[in-house]
Amino acid sequence: MRTRDLSYWLFLAPVLLALALVVVVPMLLGLFYSFTAWNGIQTGEFVGFQNYLNLFKDERFLDSLWFTTKFSVVSVILINFIGLSLALIVTSKIKTSSLLRTTFFMPNLIGGLILGFIWQFIFLKVFASVGEAVGMESLQAWLSTTETGFWGLVILMSWQMAGYIMVIYIAYLEGLPKELIEAAEIDGASTPQRFRYIIFPLVAPAFTVSMFLTLSNTFKLYDQNLSLTAGGPYNSTEMVAMEIFKTAFVQNAFAYAQAKAIIFFIIVAVISLVQVYINKRREVEM
Repeated sequence: MRTRDLSYWLFLAPVLLALALVVVVPMLLGLFYSFTAWNGIQTGEFVGFQNYLNLFKDERFLDSLWFTTKFSVVSVILINFIGLSLALIVTSKIKTSSLLRTTFFMPNLIGGLILGFIWQFIFLKVFASVGEAVGMESLQAWLSTTETGFWGLVILMSWQMAGYIMVIYIAYLEGLPKELIEAAEIDGASTPQRFRYIIFPLVAPAFTVSMFLTLSNTFKLYDQNLSLTAGGPYNSTEMVAMEIFKTAFVQNAFAYAQAKAIIFFIIVAVISLVQVYINKRREVEM
């Protein structure tokens, strides 16, 4: 083995070791425990696929999975739409673009739990006060129903992630060939036409990255769900991550929770990889 190859693996070894200890080994152990009656302390007897068969009959798990799917679809669309819109605004020729970039990105720097409590105050106190002042009952008692809880989570997630996704779109928008846009302007293309036929196809790689990040983050949401609605009312806004956590640490069914986590991981991985494959085929080389 050449010295260059040896030094390469020596530098890479700490990262590979950390990856194995933090990701690979726990995943393999979790997969093993999902086939047992593990109670968090003792492995228990081997039960085969019984845990996996039980979760497909678990209405609470299936309801949380359906709620998470709806939330993810709506949030991904809104976050990417808002993020791209903000990116177009701050990359236009306006004097306050630097200030706007900082302002739009700031919510992403706040922790999820804190954001949840902030928006809980807004929904329960501010909305209620405004509703009483203008006589709108729909603004009062927010988060007390499944519908308002759903939209509360969507608003929170969109507000937090839009600025982060904006930065990704900015990186691609600022790298667009100026001569193409100038040529389109000379040929008489309108602003919507330039966006549809030139800008949007060229920022497709950013769309692929943003879709992957928003999908994975919305599906795995836990801390905002905990602090904003805590799954209420009556577990109707409980997302999969919270449902798995409660299965393990409230019901003490650790092996059953691990089986749910494995299925959840497979679902998220498949959806993410499929969207990356589809979006990669639509990308345009610059």
